[in-house]
Amino acid sequence: MASLKTGSKRQPINWTPYLFMLIPLALYFTWIVYPTFSTFYLSLTNWDGVTRNPRFIGFANYDRLFSDRDFHLSLQNNLRWLLVFITVPSVAGLFLAMIFNAEMVGGRFYKVSFFAPLVLSLPVIGLVWSFGVYNPQEGLLQLVATWFGNPDAKISILSSRQTAIWAVIAAAVWRQVGYVMVLYLAGLKNVDPSLVDAAQVDGADRLNLFFRVILPLLAPVTSIIVVISVIDSLRAFDLVSVMTRGGNNTQVLANFMYIEAFNNYKMGYGASIAVMLFLISFVFILFFLWRVLQDEIEA
Repeated sequence: MASLKTGSKRQPINWTPYLFMLIPLALYFTWIVYPTFSTFYLSLTNWDGVTRNPRFIGFANYDRLFSDRDFHLSLQNNLRWLLVFITVPSVAGLFLAMIFNAEMVGGRFYKVSFFAPLVLSLPVIGLVWSFGVYNPQEGLLQLVATWFGNPDAKISILSSRQTAIWAVIAAAVWRQVGYVMVLYLAGLKNVDPSLVDAAQVDGADRLNLFFRVILPLLAPVTSIIVVISVIDSLRAFDLVSVMTRGGNNTQVLANFMYIEAFNNYKMGYGASIAVMLFLISFVFILFFLWRVLQDEIEA
């Protein structure tokens, strides 16, 4: 009986794993959870960032936001950024990955060359493109125009309301292509060679082999690339701030939020812009998680 009683004693709880989690969880709640809920609350106030007690005004900031021309312009620019980011880097990155997946002389050098822009920070890329490519005096585009026999032409892409936003997006695409290329290269390494060989034995040409075998097998990688492209396009800020400061119709939601909150001292209004940006991003993230769960269920 004594042995049974001894064996039935409950083991003491090992608190060591919880103690290791305590500091990361505290940091997470301090820097992520609390600021998120604070932003939701501030979006319902008219706080200017200086006064101690924000005044609650309900949904007045959102009523103003939906009728604000700058908000509509910023949202349109983010959508332009999104459409370009989903299509151009994905197609160009897949094209380069298909080329570099085969053994070729100097293949590593070319891979590193296309991947190199990714190691540069976005402010540095903005400066490189502003002064090295778009400078109307000595930029690359101006030099090309001079070489082709038009020395009097002044190409000022960033100063034009029609072309400035596309110029900024082009700089972002230049950086994104290398990243997409690396992801597709990793996906191509996991493609089963026996499936490719079987398709070739059955007489599939290159186009059918690509569209009917390789591309469907790359669907998980494509889904990840689409989600990353959506998030990167919605949080775009650095390039716009460095290259145009939001002028010439290049303002995006993150830049608009920063200007309203920290330049115009309208923290409540800036918080409402941040909430809208969060909700738009959350919709895409939920869609991605739903697709992942569907794939897991079907598997």
